[in-house]
Order: sequence, then structure tokens, then C-alpha cells
Amino acid sequence: MTDLLSHDDSPKEEVEIDVDEEGGEEDEEVDADEDDSEGELTIDMYQTPSEIIVQTMAAGVKPDDLDINITRDMVTIKGKRERSRNVTRDDYFFEELYWGSFSRTIVLPEEVEVEESEASFQNGLLTIRLPKIDKKKTQRLKVKPS
Repeated sequence: MTDLLSHDDSPKEEVEIDVDEEGGEEDEEVDADEDDSEGELTIDMYQTPSEIIVQTMAAGVKPDDLDINITRDMVTIKGKRERSRNVTRDDYFFEELYWGSFSRTIVLPEEVEVEESEASFQNGLLTIRLPKIDKKKTQRLKVKPS
């Protein structure tokens, strides 16, 4: 299997991440019930010793159209895939691609460092790196005199 996170010299686009400390045009031929539906992203989520990594394919989506919200125990990815041309339903032979709004909320298996999280977008693959909280880390605290 190919290492999807290998470091290479190909261009990557940065995706803005909204940190939460606490937690288009309509197609006239589409039924009203379909207008309100929202697609759900498929994901891969795995861990390394220091990170939880979430990946999803978001081909055809501009990085500016992605909204990622992270809390210590949850990630929400929202976006919209815009249809690029107007084709009537009668002219389609196959119509399998999803167009419109999508979202996915993922409950994380352990807490993460929200402020240190990063997202990258390359060749339609969105990768979110979430550093795990080191619960064994200790810090000495000095007591100041009053």
C-alpha cells in the first residue's frame, strides 16, 4: 500500500481550521426532498504513537469551501462541492457523483491538542493531523509568594 503521508516536493494547499475551545445555485429539476439532503463524507482514521490522523477524499472542492472544527474529542468537516456545468437530467447516461453540501462529525478515540492540529489538501485528499494529548507529561509549577 502506498504511504499517503509521505513527504514530497509536490505542492500542497493549506486549509483553514476553526478551533472551538468548547466543543449555490439550485437545480430546478431536483426534487425538494433532495435539496435538503446533505452528503456524508467517508473517512479513514488511524493513529501513530503521537497523532490521530483523519483522511477523506474531497475532490472537486476548493480548500476555501472546507470548514473544519475541532474540539479535544471531536472533529467536524463541512463543505460543498459545486456542480461546474449545467446539464439536464435527460442528457445524462450516468449520474453517480455527489454534488452539494456534505459534512461528517467524528468522535475521536482520545483527546487531542486542538491548537496544534493541522490540515493539508493535496490532489483531492484532505489530511487532518491531530496531536494526542500526552497525559503522562508533567510540569513543575513554582509557587509564588503572595
